[in-house]
Amino acid sequence: MKARIPVALIVALTGVAALPASALADPGDAEVEVTVDITEIREPGVLALTVAGTAVALTENGSDLTVRRFTGTLPTVTVTDTRTPAEIPDGSAWAVLGSSSDFTAPGRAPISAGHLGWKPRLIDGGDTGLVAEGEEVVPSVDEPTQPGNNVGLVDQELLVSTYDSSAVTGGAYQVNAGLDLHTPADVAAGSYTATLTLSLFE
Repeated sequence: MKARIPVALIVALTGVAALPASALADPGDAEVEVTVDITEIREPGVLALTVAGTAVALTENGSDLTVRRFTGTLPTVTVTDTRTPAEIPDGSAWAVLGSSSDFTAPGRAPISAGHLGWKPRLIDGGDTGLVAEGEEVVPSVDEPTQPGNNVGLVDQELLVSTYDSSAVTGGAYQVNAGLDLHTPADVAAGSYTATLTLSLFE
């Protein structure tokens, strides 16, 4: 004889089987990973001028009965260009120019800046051959013996330059100059001071 299952039990089992799946398990949490690449901010490149010192003392060297001569060396001048070629306008060129004030001393007549000359010397012009020092500038006292030269650092005279900025970008270029102050032999004794101004142009 077959066993008879109570109707109530059948109903209970049927009810359990009909429950939705979501009621039987925890659905959990969904996660989304968010990423971002932040690049370093690149500052625009610059063209800059620096000088290795702020003063130079001239010392007497080679004087004779007619001319007193004083010599020294301009501190090393560096032109640095950190720009990319894209940052440089087409056809750009840069140059460092220099000029001097008159030499003055308390109670003494000034010595004209025309008595001061220089001879630029390129220390590091890179490997392009496009950076060059300027021409010699002779003191005005020497003009009769050295005709055809630029005379005295009265106006802005060329120290170093390039005619193609984009071709020399990314480098550092160095130059100095021999300084020569020549005065008449009867110049008054005293402690004279002048200011030599260097300017970078492009």
